[in-house]
Amino acid sequence: MSTVLESAEHQALRAAVAALGKRYGRAYLTSVVAEGRHTDELWSDAAKSGYLGVNLPEEYGGGGAGMAELSIVLEELGAAGAPLLMMVVSPAICGTVIARFGTEAQKRQWLPGLADGSVTMAFGITEPDAGSNAHRITTTARRDGDDWLLTGRKVFVSGVDIADATLVVGRTEDARTGKLKPCLFIVPRDAPGFGRSQIDMELHAPEKQFELVLDDVRLPAEALVGDEDAGLLQLFAGLNPERIMTAAFGIGMGRYALGRAVEYAKTRQVWKTPIGAHQAVAHPLAVAHVELELARLMMQKAAALYDAGDDIGAGEAANMAKYAAGEACVKAVDQAVHTLGGNGLTREYGLASLITAARVARIAPVSREMILNYVSHQSLGLPKSY
Repeated sequence: MSTVLESAEHQALRAAVAALGKRYGRAYLTSVVAEGRHTDELWSDAAKSGYLGVNLPEEYGGGGAGMAELSIVLEELGAAGAPLLMMVVSPAICGTVIARFGTEAQKRQWLPGLADGSVTMAFGITEPDAGSNAHRITTTARRDGDDWLLTGRKVFVSGVDIADATLVVGRTEDARTGKLKPCLFIVPRDAPGFGRSQIDMELHAPEKQFELVLDDVRLPAEALVGDEDAGLLQLFAGLNPERIMTAAFGIGMGRYALGRAVEYAKTRQVWKTPIGAHQAVAHPLAVAHVELELARLMMQKAAALYDAGDDIGAGEAANMAKYAAGEACVKAVDQAVHTLGGNGLTREYGLASLITAARVARIAPVSREMILNYVSHQSLGLPKSY
């Protein structure tokens, strides 16, 4: 892909991460999943190179850069066939929220470990009955002396089994109005009353999905992140990076699938010429490339706006980037499998498993329909249907 718009530093980062990803590749990820392990080796190597915490503040052990750099890391690992999903959650969402809104004590406690990869944090927002409507979240926190008691359920929480803590979105009662408002709490993995059960997924990935049950989980006052009255602002500060990183995840996956298909189309001969010489094969692959490039441009715009401190502008661009990347990823994977024909469904070529994985970029962390709602309301000023 063209890198004309990127600085020399960004190009160097992209090349270095691509080299790391190539050393592992799709075969590594496939073996990790087959053996029921986690991507500890790749995570560790990426951490040692400073890639995992590149977006976190330097004074807490991070790289002092931003989402532009972190998205490059995930995209290139994905393009090599070995993406790290927990990068979306741990440094991008949780690290960003704590860096921007956490107390000095919280920053000192969590950020160095998140930056060097020795600590991971999960993120719990989705609930069984809330789905896309975050305003229906029923996980509530109530005061008990100086402590908080947190009760509720969460679903589709990635990596809870390996995370040292989970950043949980709950709601507290506003003393003035009596209304519930969002708040974020850091819940240690061994907190009494904090239970988890794995969700049986068709998705084959090293990172497992969990349902959480919080049964009067007692948390100290310092478990509350930031200002109790700024919950919504803090929540969205984490969701924009999540969308940017999901775009990077989708673009990387799409690039990997497209690369495999192009390689195959150049060498596979049915008649006298490689199948890639035929426009019915070549043109859909060219379209996939165009759409991945366009998605990446919007992702870069979103990251640039976010890193410049424009949360509102970044919100629109991040949603658009996530939408574009999800669509481009699904189409690229589908066309790659189709290009390989029967071989596209074999374990040997390793593309069939991406058919399910690619859907994630369309569904999570917010569906494409909810993004279209956002764009129609916020960008176009059309009335809401709900």
